[in-house]
Amino acid sequence: MKLFSKKISPYLIITAGLLLFRAFMNYAVPLMDKTEARYAEIARIMAETNNWITPQIDYGVPFWAKPPLSTWLSALSFEIFGVNEFAARFPYLIFSILIILIVGKYAKRKGLDFFIPAMILLTIPEFLIHAGVVSTDTALAFCVTLVMLSFWEGIHNKEQHIWKYLFFVGVGLGLLAKGPIIIILTGPPIFIWLILSKEFKNLWKSFPWFLGVLITALVAVPWYYLAEQKTPGFIDYFIVGEHFKRFLSSGWQGDKYGFPKSQPFGMIWVFLIAFAIPWIIILIKKLWQNKTEIFKNKWVLYLFLWLLWTPLFFTISKSLIHPYILPVMVPIALLITHLWKDILNRKRIIIGSLLFPTIALLFFIGITISGKKEFYINSDKYLIENTSKKNLPLFYWENKSYSSQFYTRGAIKEVKNSMELRKMILNNEPFLIIIPHKKIKNINEKEIQVLKQIDSNNKKGMYIFSN
Repeated sequence: MKLFSKKISPYLIITAGLLLFRAFMNYAVPLMDKTEARYAEIARIMAETNNWITPQIDYGVPFWAKPPLSTWLSALSFEIFGVNEFAARFPYLIFSILIILIVGKYAKRKGLDFFIPAMILLTIPEFLIHAGVVSTDTALAFCVTLVMLSFWEGIHNKEQHIWKYLFFVGVGLGLLAKGPIIIILTGPPIFIWLILSKEFKNLWKSFPWFLGVLITALVAVPWYYLAEQKTPGFIDYFIVGEHFKRFLSSGWQGDKYGFPKSQPFGMIWVFLIAFAIPWIIILIKKLWQNKTEIFKNKWVLYLFLWLLWTPLFFTISKSLIHPYILPVMVPIALLITHLWKDILNRKRIIIGSLLFPTIALLFFIGITISGKKEFYINSDKYLIENTSKKNLPLFYWENKSYSSQFYTRGAIKEVKNSMELRKMILNNEPFLIIIPHKKIKNINEKEIQVLKQIDSNNKKGMYIFSN
């Protein structure tokens, strides 16, 4: 008697393998400066101080740039699993798995394997990367997915009323994930689709609008109110500054936390092509071949508008980074799934799509075996761990890194200038100090002569002063 009557799906095997790979990397790779370590440190401070209203970029310094959903989840993960890299990244792996579970049913409706869209998503570099990056982008992508697919189901699925309410829950969570951008990224494609598909008549009767808006408000408004009460000025900075001034100017002078991200006009499309290969190339080709179907099939039109709107919106923005394309990875996967039976050489394409995770794994194994991991990875973890047994006070020259804050549990202090460094040396007490290679020129030669370098990576050195 056979234990299993059916052969295990190859798409399930690939999906499980890639999720295990991502989970391993979440555990094995240190938190990277600047963005990832920054959000992990904000969550660590939240868990330590038990201040769940105001995220803090340093003790007593509020972080107004983003709402707290991602921070809450990483902080809660620290409470459960302890303060470590895997715990910091765990919520983003869960978000990615939830997205995979949500989209699988659309393959089943086409008579396809449930795990085909999951496999496609996990072989898109942008999606695989952000299944384990501490940031707000994965949470936003989940919320956009929940809003867009809940709206579709609310219009077309008359039996399952839960979707009509999940639509409003998704908007509320999106406001907590990254703010009003959730409405900007979902509202226009839905509105345009309603016009082109002539579905406006179903809009008003398909959703409980009064109760739904109340649900959205109950999810999001209490935190916004409490955050403004705790730190007045938050609403103005976050809504006006982060959503309008940042979008229009990469050199926004009011930016309290960011760093320049100026990009050429239309760079978002380069990001889309580069970080969604190979599936975006195949999709462009198939949509062109089947261009008449786009406006004939309401589902295809809906996904197409969802995919098109985000890069169109960010085309004129000068301040952007590649994770801004993350919310459109789902429509790419669902469009490919819709066209799956018409795609030739699928096995060859799947093998090609596995190239990115394979190279990433081999690269990590290679630098680990060669002993170069500590040198090349952009994190202060190893500098700190390698000198932790010395039990000396640790300092950072000028502006401390977020990874140094995280891995010292907030204990590292800044040395702002040569005068402060000179006083420390004259005090004649041993200490350690991390100095970026490019900033060593800012230190007087007399102070440098009494510091001994004991470790380094490609960007920074660890120095010791001992009497």
